[in-house]
Amino acid sequence: MLDLQELEKSLNIKIHNRDVFILALTHPSYNADANTKHQDYERLEYMGDAVLDYVSADIIFKTHPDMDQGLMSKLRSYLVKSHSLAEYARKINLGEYIRVGHSIPLEQINRSDKILEDVFEALVGAIYLDQGMDVAYRHISSFLLEDVKKANIDNLTDYKTRLQEEMQAEHRDSVHYELISQTGPAHDRTFTVNVLFNDIVLASGTGKSKKAAEEEAAKNALAIRSV
Repeated sequence: MLDLQELEKSLNIKIHNRDVFILALTHPSYNADANTKHQDYERLEYMGDAVLDYVSADIIFKTHPDMDQGLMSKLRSYLVKSHSLAEYARKINLGEYIRVGHSIPLEQINRSDKILEDVFEALVGAIYLDQGMDVAYRHISSFLLEDVKKANIDNLTDYKTRLQEEMQAEHRDSVHYELISQTGPAHDRTFTVNVLFNDIVLASGTGKSKKAAEEEAAKNALAIRSV
């Protein structure tokens, strides 16, 4: 874990309460080694998630005055999904600051979208509590604003929804997803699913969550259908 002074420089802030940032950067696995309880980022993650929702909604509303409610909701979901937040975390090298227990190898942190997403949300919560909403807004805007401006409306519908709409339009029936396997330790699972239509496998997908694996399977099914 690097000195918080480096994080201050990266975020362009002066930290007032170091403890809240240390908490934001502490993975639950660290408690097992330190013999502590509930001294991790999970409560701050809750706060940061709420702040992210508000700021992203405000930016979208003001940037796209003609966009309807449904598209605004889809754009917000797209911008704050797990992979997007993990990529924002990687841009500021957030993985270098995270405290984890010995059960999680350090090199695994930057590979895990889930860990980076959670800590990024916790960091937003810490910035809000320590610096106030104006600074939190500025920080979030520095990541989101360009993505909001250049958002491709055609890509906002998730793959599962697009596949479902296509199949129902053609056959008036739905696809369903079947979990095939889950491998790896509890903190780093990999899931594999099939997407089926009338018991015929359309495609398979893998991901670090069942939802991510289903999205990948739907994406692959759409790609196969377009050939």
